[in-house]
Amino acid sequence: MKILDFAMAPNPIKLRLYCAEKGLNIPFGNVDFKKGEHRQPGFLKKNPLGAVPVLGLENGSYLTESLVIMEYLEELYPEPCMIGRTPLERAYTRQIERFIELNIFNPVAQIFFHTQPFFSDKNQVFAIADAARAKLPVVLELLDLKLNGREFVTANTPTIADCTLFAACIHAKRVDIDLGIQYKNIKHWHHSFSQRNSVKRINLEL
Repeated sequence: MKILDFAMAPNPIKLRLYCAEKGLNIPFGNVDFKKGEHRQPGFLKKNPLGAVPVLGLENGSYLTESLVIMEYLEELYPEPCMIGRTPLERAYTRQIERFIELNIFNPVAQIFFHTQPFFSDKNQVFAIADAARAKLPVVLELLDLKLNGREFVTANTPTIADCTLFAACIHAKRVDIDLGIQYKNIKHWHHSFSQRNSVKRINLEL
């Protein structure tokens, strides 16, 4: 197996954190977005949407979407558990991860896309970035309440929800947004997670 990604992008960061937490030694191959390699025919055969990450399988097929790849790897390598051991634990973890993705991770990505010069040749709409930015405080307050008394987002051990949230925090800093500075529980979680070996092992390219 091999993972194709662009280490600066938020979804690859999420997957890299997951692999590091699991102790998986799957090789990574860089798809240079700055050079437009994601638009080349060779890569589009792997993912017609031109997005990363992509997991190349031994049978010659490919899996796309970071969450799909993580769930596939979880089936292959169940320990340490990163989604949940019971149906209820897995449902709750997926619920929280989805909450973070839709309400924090995606808005941060929208702000980045609609404000950064890197995407100036695209259809940037500043109003979309403003709307996404305005949405964050209410959502972060809810998340802060959920994190009260917790070391990790959903359990006593890290899960895919922690990977998604930390990737969102990294990406947010690139548009001068600190997701945790005003919220004591998020701030505590972020400081604690930042010290983990998984964060130190991966190349965040900040």
